[in-house]
Amino acid sequence: MAAIRDEPTSSIGSMGSVVESIAREAGEIALSHLQSLASVSVENKGHLDLVTKADREVEAFLIAALRRAFPNDGVYGEEGANVAGSSGRVWVIDPIDGTFNFVRGGQDWAVSIGSYEDRRPDFGAIYAPMRNLMLVGGKHVETRLNGEPMPSLPKLDLSRASVGIGLHPSVATEDRLEVLRYISDELRIGFRCCGAATLSLIAVATGETDGYLALGDSTWDVMAGLPILGNLGISHTINWDHIDLRAKLRFACGSEELLAKVRPLLKTVGNKMMNGAGHG
Repeated sequence: MAAIRDEPTSSIGSMGSVVESIAREAGEIALSHLQSLASVSVENKGHLDLVTKADREVEAFLIAALRRAFPNDGVYGEEGANVAGSSGRVWVIDPIDGTFNFVRGGQDWAVSIGSYEDRRPDFGAIYAPMRNLMLVGGKHVETRLNGEPMPSLPKLDLSRASVGIGLHPSVATEDRLEVLRYISDELRIGFRCCGAATLSLIAVATGETDGYLALGDSTWDVMAGLPILGNLGISHTINWDHIDLRAKLRFACGSEELLAKVRPLLKTVGNKMMNGAGHG
């Protein structure tokens, strides 16, 4: 992070602890809504893209907490947050990634807080309360799962390989079908779709999958996860120099060996503008 490159390591670690605490409290707020899930109002925000009272309450908490902790930083979020700052750092937040899973009482949802500076994501915290998982890490912070350092990820073994996928409903049907065809017929590997980018990225971090391929994710879906994975040797195909925070992304992340195998697919389905907002 440009604003903290010259800060002592202890200061950087303190920042990580603060963000981790904020993410945990935000997750507890979301959990409180599960106890009265039947009464949570749900509005349609496009096909299968649900926003809830819980979303808005958690985002409001995140904005207030981050502004208190880092008053010079900006905040940008899924539910409309766009607070300007003076430091150059922007906290990109997703109050509940996997809202559809959340409103159905599922486990695959998480709070995501990512730092964006110099046009790059460089630190993140992801908290999945129902799974009791807290994943943090980034450029200056060791990647840890529930406080424990993460081990190195194994080399790609195509005989047992699997990738997570995220296919937004706004993506053309032929592109979604081509992703499934390519993974099944060309790569001949398995795939998983859990409906939450954050949980898919956690699966990469824990070695449950070898990568993640997405058409239509937003920047707030991946801003925390990508720098966390970067410490574990995971690369991605996003060119941040040509992406703004409103972008809908088409990208893959994984080992360099995996990315070499999926780049032909991304040449076919990955170089398209989505919703006029950009591409990955």
